[in-house]
Amino acid sequence: MTTYANSAADPASLPLAGIKVLELTHMVMGPTCGMILADLGAEVIKIEPPGGEKTRNLPGLGIGFFRAFNRNKKSIVVDTDTEAGCQTVKALAAHADVVIENFRPGRMDAIGLGYKALSAENPGLVYVALKGFLPGPYENRLALDEVVQMMGGLAYMTGPEGRPLRAGASVNDIMGGMFGAIGVLAALQERTRTGKGQEVQTALFENCAFLSSQHMHQFAMSGEVAPPMPSRVSAWSVYDVFTLADNQQLFIGAVSDKQWRTLCEVLEAPDLLNDPALQTNAQRVAVRPELLRRLGELLKHHQLDELSSRLDKAALPYAPIVRPDQLLDDPHLIESGGLVPMQADNGDMAQAVLLPLLMNNHRLGVLRPLPRAGEHTEEVLGKYLS
Repeated sequence: MTTYANSAADPASLPLAGIKVLELTHMVMGPTCGMILADLGAEVIKIEPPGGEKTRNLPGLGIGFFRAFNRNKKSIVVDTDTEAGCQTVKALAAHADVVIENFRPGRMDAIGLGYKALSAENPGLVYVALKGFLPGPYENRLALDEVVQMMGGLAYMTGPEGRPLRAGASVNDIMGGMFGAIGVLAALQERTRTGKGQEVQTALFENCAFLSSQHMHQFAMSGEVAPPMPSRVSAWSVYDVFTLADNQQLFIGAVSDKQWRTLCEVLEAPDLLNDPALQTNAQRVAVRPELLRRLGELLKHHQLDELSSRLDKAALPYAPIVRPDQLLDDPHLIESGGLVPMQADNGDMAQAVLLPLLMNNHRLGVLRPLPRAGEHTEEVLGKYLS
């Protein structure tokens, strides 16, 4: 098997080697931020409550949260509902470069672990608060990914008219964690110039508004309200999912006149290729429903593998409809080094999906087994507090 990229460089050579991070987070947004920093080489110490962070034991669609977003961290158990626990966190924060938290507004200040209290003892601290909303009229509202998708334009754009639909992944939580990590990197760079840390804030709602910004601009520039994606008027005539033989499905795109002609050749459809009413994209868009019907009649006789091979050779955009479980066997993910083994917290081996980054020809890989709750308590407290 060809290996296209090395995964897991020497940990000491990673960009954030030597940076110490305290992570007081749960669910997805905060853990994603911490995992990105850990993958980049920071020592990330995840502070969990007694019994462990609750995503360790979520059922159903939440069962994969902890494994997906908590690799390369150390875990200690500290009860921040007690004064002694809060004092332990304060003592650890005095040695930290970064603190990450994503608890409800006011919680960290109330227990003496907010930015003001911790930075008084550690002026160089970068403190990342990941919330539902940035300061403003909504700041004290509780938020979930689903909540902000509904109020941030994304659910409206995803579902058919009258049926708002959340995206099928925790897009705002994950992207919010990414913005938190970007803020950390910028704040650390600024600290090298000023010697001072700062508080970084990011939030789910503002993240979702950013995702919807292209449609906001569309309205501001055209005066037309963007229709939901299932009802959109496509800019391209062929940009859709087609049903092939055996009810298999394939997305095909032809976004230029050259690609249209190539598609007609691949499908051996001279009647479409030579039709004077279909020579330009504008002409084809004007009759798009009928054109898609005609293409559908042709395509329903093609086998998925055979047609995919021909489209690939013709350099046309295409994609099978893939379920997440099928990605575990995806040859590109595997051979490019983006899907690698990781020992889970229960001792099982799991497949970890790495960050989509290549640095110095290395993937940012799995550096340590997924931690058990409190696995590193004695090690960390002995190192920093003894």
